[in-house]
Amino acid sequence: MNKKLFQYSYIVLALLLSSNLYAQRYGNAVGIRLGNNQISRQLGISFQQRLMDRTSLEAILQTDFARNSSLSLLLEKHRPIISKRFNYYLGAGVSFGNEESFKKNEIEKEIVQTYGNKTMGIEGIGGIEFTIAKTVLSIDYKPNFNLTGREEFYRGQVGFSARTVLTKSKEQKRKQRRRKKLRNRGSKNLLEKK
Repeated sequence: MNKKLFQYSYIVLALLLSSNLYAQRYGNAVGIRLGNNQISRQLGISFQQRLMDRTSLEAILQTDFARNSSLSLLLEKHRPIISKRFNYYLGAGVSFGNEESFKKNEIEKEIVQTYGNKTMGIEGIGGIEFTIAKTVLSIDYKPNFNLTGREEFYRGQVGFSARTVLTKSKEQKRKQRRRKKLRNRGSKNLLEKK
């Protein structure tokens, strides 16, 4: 089962990375994320770093300050809906955490709750985001498929994020071009010395 799940996740990632549309008006952004699932409400920190046009890496660290904490690393593909400022995104990644779990005991007709379980899983994410001024607002759905540490195989979470833009996309591209020019000059100088 786990082998097939990994194969499907690779196929989904390949499909997400194959699009040629442009989206996303920022280089990186950081802010808060409010998440809600059937077990708990969680507060977290979200950091998004643009890797390429249309592609970003998001790290989400969240907790309910009681029994559930997790770290998610997600590769996301952005596509515009109306403009670069209003787009949707899809992505997938991995998650690690300490979570509570519920196991049914059919013989005694009771539910046994455990907590502090070290979990690892595969996550997906799908949402829409809107950038206004230097603020990115997004709402998403983040399904989690457990691989180890928790009794339930599937949990989903709805989240709302408000992030502030640290670097605009134009600034990030300008810095990348400047670094590339410096590297090219350095390699030309090395060739001239030989």
